[in-house]
Amino acid sequence: MPDSGPAGVSLELDHAGRRALSRELTRLARASVVEVLARNLAEPAAPAPRIGFTGPPGVGKSTLVGAFIARRAQLGRSIGVLAIDPASPIGGGAVLGDRIRMDDALDGSGVYLRSISSGDTHDGLGNNVADMLLALDSRGFDELLLETVGVGQAEHAVRALVDTLVLLLQPESGDAVQALKAGILELADLVVIAKADLPGAARAREHLLSTINFSRRGPGAWQVPVLCVSSLSGSGLDALEAACAEHRAWAAGHVDPMMVRARRHRYRLQALLARALPAALDAVLASGESADLAATYRAVLQRLIDG
Repeated sequence: MPDSGPAGVSLELDHAGRRALSRELTRLARASVVEVLARNLAEPAAPAPRIGFTGPPGVGKSTLVGAFIARRAQLGRSIGVLAIDPASPIGGGAVLGDRIRMDDALDGSGVYLRSISSGDTHDGLGNNVADMLLALDSRGFDELLLETVGVGQAEHAVRALVDTLVLLLQPESGDAVQALKAGILELADLVVIAKADLPGAARAREHLLSTINFSRRGPGAWQVPVLCVSSLSGSGLDALEAACAEHRAWAAGHVDPMMVRARRHRYRLQALLARALPAALDAVLASGESADLAATYRAVLQRLIDG
């Protein structure tokens, strides 16, 4: 495991360091809009590369991410992993026990894994995820991984927060059709046919290859690979790692870092506004300040400004 991360930041992954980082992420996960604004975390000058894993529920994201980070750790990479778990529609909580036990087993390694609940969000992520990633980045990890909850057709927000987006689909399950409807297929940098030991994987790969790259034929455009991967046997994991490295190299010459910063900044602001808006709207409507649509709109904006 490397002794330090980028820009000379000390990477402390001993027991005490893990606990301190866990407490910080817990505070951020629970932070109100006002508290997030007060903390005002800044993005590092040289942020760690970020890989996102998304796809429909049940596609095997957690299993594949586990196999992926295990291989990365064996290469001496230090990795911060943020995994979003679905919240209960009744109690609002999430079942995080499996990953908590997994992180305990990782104590002493270069991997830190944290699960958080999706809470009341509807974009496959969770409250203050952008700031939690910044907190992880400040610890000097070589790379960060983000695993979404897997909400299918609503899952576009992750694109703003990662450098390489991996979309997982299953063969013969209709996932590809749903992904096409959602537009998420157009956002992915890599497509993985997960559970590739199931029948139809090769056929699904050929179909997706022709579909994806038909719309990406511009000069210098990234040609999205479609890979067949089995977490059970480990087949295809080498190709997945190589494809991530190839996309990172391509992005270094084709993606403007300032555009990435602007996109992430916009996401943070939009997420905070989305959280603050319902309370401001409820307050204005409850006060009966105005029944006129335009006046109510201005009143809501003023409440947002006043905090």
